[in-house]
Amino acid sequence: MDAAMLTRWPGWARTHFPGLMACGVVAAAASFLAQHYGAPVMLFALLLGLAMNFLSGEGACAAGIEFGARQVLRVGIALLGLRITGGQVLALGWEPLALVVVSVVLTIALSMLVARALGFQTLFGLLTGGATAICGASAALALSAALPVHPQKERATLFTVIGVSALSTLAMIAYPMLARALGLSDHAAGVFLGATIHDVAQVVGAGYSLSHETGDVATLVKLTRVAMLLPVIMLAAAMTRARGATDGPRPPLLPGFAVAFALLVAVNSTGIVPPAIQAGASELSRACLVAAIAAIGMKTQLRDLATVGLKPVLLMAGETVFLAGLVLGWLWWLG
Repeated sequence: MDAAMLTRWPGWARTHFPGLMACGVVAAAASFLAQHYGAPVMLFALLLGLAMNFLSGEGACAAGIEFGARQVLRVGIALLGLRITGGQVLALGWEPLALVVVSVVLTIALSMLVARALGFQTLFGLLTGGATAICGASAALALSAALPVHPQKERATLFTVIGVSALSTLAMIAYPMLARALGLSDHAAGVFLGATIHDVAQVVGAGYSLSHETGDVATLVKLTRVAMLLPVIMLAAAMTRARGATDGPRPPLLPGFAVAFALLVAVNSTGIVPPAIQAGASELSRACLVAAIAAIGMKTQLRDLATVGLKPVLLMAGETVFLAGLVLGWLWWLG
């Protein structure tokens, strides 16, 4: 750190510390509520952030909240790379890997087409479809960070986080019962749960509620879906560049946080990262993402979400049903 940076640091800290502290307090409260009441931590962070949105005005917290919604978010996404290795993906075999690729591609493509037909921008379909097909709220935040600045961007992101969290919770309850009702084997049930439930935590909970084997398979399939985040971020960045939707210089094809994500996956795949560091990075990633969604909630007026309407709700519900039907059809065809 050079002398100029040391000189600027006290001023930066005074400007940003109050807002970052507010994000941290909301994130801690959300984590406490999630642990004690079993609902998604992202949803609690979002709702608490919305309740505290008066902090994001012109007061002392504004700069730190803005930093949390942008830079802390990117750090959290990058650290997701330490949850995945190439060996985990290859250990599944070609069939689950092919299922993940096909389901992600088809879900996102269909979401973009339907979004356009409903009168939305195709980028909104990319946002909701990516959240549904990849890893829920984390994917929504990552894709939002790669999409161009737009007056409705944060409202669309918040709606997507709310929708995907609610749908993921419902899936965690309903899908294990559906797997048993359909007579799926432990392995097939793991593939189904891992390929359809949106958030990682809900996949783990649903999988191990059936059996240890189901939980292991579901977790690996889910991590393979998380690995699809990188190419989809590249798609979002490429669409942003092609549209020329940002002011100033064109953005890079692959954002810096996506490069960091890819590098951490590569490093983690070598096996040199100790388990303690992997676990610590996973917790830090989770904390950053929870704080970031709290910051995004603080920046948003609740009345803006009330004007969303029925069409986006139907879009996300339809994406969820399509993904589940596609995976079940695949398992039936191969079985």
